[in-house]
Amino acid sequence: MKLRFRLTPILLGILTVALILTSAILVKTQNVYAAKDEKYKNLDTFTQVMHLIETNYVEDVESKTMIYGAIKGMLNELDPHSSFLDPDTLKEFREETQGEFGGLGITIGLREKILTVIAPLEDTPAYRKGIKAGDQIIKIEGESTAGITLHDAVKQLRGKPNTDVTITIHRGEETKPFDVTITRDIIKISSVKSAMIGNIGYVRLVQFTNNLSESVAETLEELNANGADSYIIDVRNNPGGLLSEAINVSSIFLPSNQIVVYTMDRQQTRHDYKSRIFSMKEVEKPIIVLVNEGSASASEILTGALQDYQRATIMGEKTYGKASVQTIIPLLDDSAIKLTTAKYFTTNGRSIHDIGIEPDIAVKLDLEKIKEKTEEEDTQDDDKPVSMTEAKVDLEKDNQLKAAVDKMKEILADAK
Repeated sequence: MKLRFRLTPILLGILTVALILTSAILVKTQNVYAAKDEKYKNLDTFTQVMHLIETNYVEDVESKTMIYGAIKGMLNELDPHSSFLDPDTLKEFREETQGEFGGLGITIGLREKILTVIAPLEDTPAYRKGIKAGDQIIKIEGESTAGITLHDAVKQLRGKPNTDVTITIHRGEETKPFDVTITRDIIKISSVKSAMIGNIGYVRLVQFTNNLSESVAETLEELNANGADSYIIDVRNNPGGLLSEAINVSSIFLPSNQIVVYTMDRQQTRHDYKSRIFSMKEVEKPIIVLVNEGSASASEILTGALQDYQRATIMGEKTYGKASVQTIIPLLDDSAIKLTTAKYFTTNGRSIHDIGIEPDIAVKLDLEKIKEKTEEEDTQDDDKPVSMTEAKVDLEKDNQLKAAVDKMKEILADAK
């Protein structure tokens, strides 16, 4: 007696699905192995090149030098903000976020692969020499910066205090490049400066360094004690800094538990950063935030949050447009990589990367007025020491600040 099997439509369907799934698994497995094979093949090529250099290059080369160079190259291929930090550079980076480091006093980046000034830091050698946000550094000591990495540019620009470095600048409004010689110095940053302009409290945020929020809170309390009925927060030429401090400073001006900014990583995982309970809260008095093309990163987080919540009027010029998050990842030999691990979005979901934030009221800086006032000041002898925490206020020279003061007076008048 012969046993016969009859494939019912249901059984046939199950077998068909099983065959499809098996095929898919086999294809996926083959792709994984193919990808691994390709990766190992590339690593074999890398090892071969190292061996060729070690055995054929005209001079001895340390393997560490080659490995570091390869890591730099890998990160340089990703984006302008990812970089390799050797042990010395990592130490300098940590000193910078603490508020003191050696150099010229400029924050630099790569825009369209051109070495560009993001912002000059106030009261530094570069600032006093007239370096501006957006200036392109096309040469350092006569050598072209074409193809230079940020790591190498920083190393060339930094050096011993009281030594000179000459950079060649290309500026948009200038007809041809020009040289600027700057004397290096130890850069000490007072991250918060303030002054009273009538009854308006003026707060200048220079950089988002460690513990900035505590300094801002103390400054606001001092201004309030002096009768401040409103604030102008100036983040012009502020290149950013610590994400945590951007959240903390925003927390001073927003109710608690509000989304200040959120990030998305490569897996599209969203992480919300919310305002926290802060010892000093200021959520009532009118605020104007002054911005320009040198306002970047953490400055834009603060600006975007206050704009989205309609907590402040934004004035000035469009911001830089850096909306990516870099994470410092330590390596085994006390070096590290600075890797872009996420992009951030403002409270309302705006992506401002390479776009910037448009001010509510556009006010272009009057460069001719600044030039005239600077030349006038240069003819005067003024040896009066300037406080590290006292902001310089010159409404005749700074038309953007004057416009903000005039607008604040309007806001206060309308509120009565």
